Amino acid sequence: MNNPIGIMVDSLRLGVRDGLKKAKELGADGVQIYAVSGEMDPANLTAGARKELKDYIASLGLEISALCGDLGGHGFQDASANAAKIEKSKRILDLAVDLGTKVVTTHIGVVPEQTNDPIYETMHRACEELGVYAKSLDAYFAIETGPETAAHLKGFLDSLSTNGVSVNFDPANMVMVTGDDPVQGVITLKDYIVHTHVKDGVRLRQADPREIYGSLGYKPMSHEQIAEAATSGPYYRELALGEGHVDFARYFQALRDIGYKGYLTIEREVGEQPEKDIASAIAFIQKYQ
Repeated sequence: MNNPIGIMVDSLRLGVRDGLKKAKELGADGVQIYAVSGEMDPANLTAGARKELKDYIASLGLEISALCGDLGGHGFQDASANAAKIEKSKRILDLAVDLGTKVVTTHIGVVPEQTNDPIYETMHRACEELGVYAKSLDAYFAIETGPETAAHLKGFLDSLSTNGVSVNFDPANMVMVTGDDPVQGVITLKDYIVHTHVKDGVRLRQADPREIYGSLGYKPMSHEQIAEAATSGPYYRELALGEGHVDFARYFQALRDIGYKGYLTIEREVGEQPEKDIASAIAFIQKYQ
């Protein structure tokens, strides 16, 4: 494969600037950055600050593969919270374009099975608005795989009027939560994949995705809780690349087969030695290049 390799800067746990420098040292081509709070909150970045950050990243020989705009909670299931979340998501999309990337990744909450479910309809309205807005920017609001099977997610995406809402494909989430096959998932979602995460893991027992990713009537999602569950919870484990149940030879071949040319971005949500783990992940990917 000759896809560029990215690193989720936040996985390095060094802060943005030091994380960018470390990503370059580790040999990444690009980076993904959380842009929901703190110094990367769009509200905290003036036009001048955006240009300075973009120029700094370019000076390191890096580019931004995507921003992460995951607002947590119940995703876009709660109609009373959606106006503010949609507005914030639009501002993150604006920031992405200003920084030179077309992709913002997110979790939207678990898509209900029934299309006449009021929660489904609420999520659909939110994603329709965001998809149209993203498309107007020639950008993508990319749903991360995991809470649903690939077939169900495709059905939801197909029902929208635009591909402005697309997919950030994470094979480990599929393996760990739904037990879906990532290889078939790539084929199923081939028209929507605009960014990928490289992560591995195992499923320990069947789980209700609503308990993991948050749903109305269930506790809201937080990345801290997901990382804790991936370390010591009863349902799944995130593991180093090659140690879990993602068949990377077949998975990477599937990405080649659909003509995917985008980023393979390393995300590491667990472990006490993120720099070492990410360096090993880069070496693992490079074996397939």
